[in-house]
Amino acid sequence: MAGREEETAPSEEQQHQIDSPPVGPEDMQPAGRTQASEERAEGSGAAASQYGAVSLETTPELFKLKRFFVLRPGSLNQAITDIESLVDKEVDGSIHSVWLMAEVDHWNNEKERLVLITDNTLLVFKYDFVLFRCEQAQRIPLNYVDRISHGAFSFPQHSLLQREGEGMRIFWDRLREPSFISRWNPFTTDFPFITFTYHPVRYISDKFSALCDIEIFRDQLKEAAQKAHARNPVPGKANGILVLNQHIHIEAYVGLMSFLGNQNKLGYCMARGNIGF
Repeated sequence: MAGREEETAPSEEQQHQIDSPPVGPEDMQPAGRTQASEERAEGSGAAASQYGAVSLETTPELFKLKRFFVLRPGSLNQAITDIESLVDKEVDGSIHSVWLMAEVDHWNNEKERLVLITDNTLLVFKYDFVLFRCEQAQRIPLNYVDRISHGAFSFPQHSLLQREGEGMRIFWDRLREPSFISRWNPFTTDFPFITFTYHPVRYISDKFSALCDIEIFRDQLKEAAQKAHARNPVPGKANGILVLNQHIHIEAYVGLMSFLGNQNKLGYCMARGNIGF
């Protein structure tokens, strides 16, 4: 009879588990996971950081998005810490905001970028979320920014390329046009403008939506540029900034390289089978 009671009567620890509410995904903490638990978390969709948690819905599109290394727990926080350490306070001033964007080059290639707006500059970083290092940085003085255009993308009439969605383009030398050689060189960076569009992970959570919000980014950039113009005007240059709602034109026609690259997201740090790029 004593053995019977021992089987049916819950222990103190079991009674505590019965009285406690069930633990949901929102109660799970990413800290202290082993490699095996990380793999199980990836399969269940439990990838989280202070910038938002990934939904556990198992849709094909969400499965693809989870391959982006920027969604790995702690990756974005580490990246932001690294790029903020590269800010020169004397040149750039204080940091206003951090953004996660996709740059679109003159050949329609997408490239993952982290962007900082500071007092005096717009900083664009190419960051490796696999090795956690900054590979390239571009500094654009805000008092030189003279125009921002935003709208849908467009291509030449006989171009075979197309791009859905909208973007924005930032100009800082309206009097200089890219040369013919620059237009046809896929590796040229000598352009007086830069083009951004939404990062693919913007719908993964509300926090990532805020980090990838181009409209708010545009408004903050305009405000920061206007203050930079007033604080440090450029001699011989008309001060002020224009914001235009117009098509973002990309003068590319065939673009086989961009088609293959964009389809396979080669401009992003993400898992590709057993190999991460």
